[in-house]
Amino acid sequence: MNNSSLLHFVTTLGPELFQLFFITTLFLVSVLRKRQDKTCWIAAFSVIGVAIAALGLGNEGMFFAQAYQVDGLSQFFKLAIAIGFCITVLNGKNLPGVASAKRTDYYLMLAFSTWGLMLLSSAVELMTMFVSLEISSYSLYSIISVRKGSQPAAEAAIKYIMFGAAATAISLFGLSYILACANTSYLNELTGKITLDCPIAMIGITMFMISFFYKLALFPFHFWCPDVYTGSSNETAAFVATVPKLGAVVALIRISHMVIPGMAMTDVLAILAALSMTYGNLAALAQKDVKRILGYSSVAHAGYILIGIVAGTQQGLAAAAFYGLAYVFMNLTCFWVIARISPAGDNVTLDDLSGMHAYAPAYALALAVGAFALVGIPPTMGFTGKLFLFTSLWGDGYDWLVIIGAVNTAFSIFYYLNLVRYAYTRDTESPRTIDASIASRSMALVLAGIVLALGCIPAGVYQAALAATQGIWKI
Repeated sequence: MNNSSLLHFVTTLGPELFQLFFITTLFLVSVLRKRQDKTCWIAAFSVIGVAIAALGLGNEGMFFAQAYQVDGLSQFFKLAIAIGFCITVLNGKNLPGVASAKRTDYYLMLAFSTWGLMLLSSAVELMTMFVSLEISSYSLYSIISVRKGSQPAAEAAIKYIMFGAAATAISLFGLSYILACANTSYLNELTGKITLDCPIAMIGITMFMISFFYKLALFPFHFWCPDVYTGSSNETAAFVATVPKLGAVVALIRISHMVIPGMAMTDVLAILAALSMTYGNLAALAQKDVKRILGYSSVAHAGYILIGIVAGTQQGLAAAAFYGLAYVFMNLTCFWVIARISPAGDNVTLDDLSGMHAYAPAYALALAVGAFALVGIPPTMGFTGKLFLFTSLWGDGYDWLVIIGAVNTAFSIFYYLNLVRYAYTRDTESPRTIDASIASRSMALVLAGIVLALGCIPAGVYQAALAATQGIWKI
């Protein structure tokens, strides 16, 4: 490899190479230092990672025997993943459930999972996609249980591992079917081979996608989701609820170009989307724990994201990418508030939100914006994202799915606005102890501002998503 090729390799793979350097640094610090309670430099590294990912927009290239493709889609999602990781690191500055000597190890696992998701963004070969997904998952298996004196955390970790192992086994079994029928695992070579003429391949690709359905918490692969959110620490739940879903979205977008709209597999995806939206919203209505509400909410939002996948057009895939990014910002805004009003790390119930407008007005406002966005009320990013999703599918033979999505949006009003109702219309005689630092309150307002700004002026991000999906969408 000459100097020119080496320079192209380093610049094109900048985000993942920097993340690998970050992981190596965290590992060395963890091994060589006896005390690791000063972690401010980790936040600085995560911000640098966002800058490098932003500079990587527009890079293109094929690497590792054509199994790894750097293109607009991969760079769009790498930037989104880097942003999500950065906000998660800032959100976990206190980590009440983690001993100070183990915090570097905790961030090491988060960084390792993020690196796996970045690799997944560029994977265009099924085994590479599978390995990247497992890299991102193994780290989460270890940190979900990291919560001092918490039996539910251990239970949540066991459930996540068991369901994850089952999904992994099914996906590998499906991969064997694909190889047997199509004799290739490269996405570009599989295009057009997943048809009714080869039912084994259709069954195989459906089984292979189960790992991504599991990561996305799509019904009926969602059973781990509410328990993991509730059992894990607030900071860990914030990461699990958002960033890994970006990896699932980009993988499904890449795989979906093999699916011919109107065929049996697309019908299956449409049915799963409808069931996921309906079940998630109805189950959330009965919840009192805020993280459990957000857990069932994520099941519903997995169905919304799948609407864009079902559309299969460039607009549909771009809408799915846009909504994936919107989901990260909306959820991280809510989880930021949860972590700030619960500095001791305990779970927050609806009753704990009472009186927030009086003793924590900035957090109450941010929570309201996040809840309105998750409902899809204008002028938030959630409304714009759902508008893009619904319009991309309308008139393509799945109008019934759009109607179900709109009805489910109405259902979700009841439990999302419950968060706002408790925060603004109920008083409390014993305000909670909260993180009232100026930096934390400012960050909450910044996140809320981003959700509103990208709802009012979405053109730039949506056009970037359109450009990112231009090369893979199927007519």
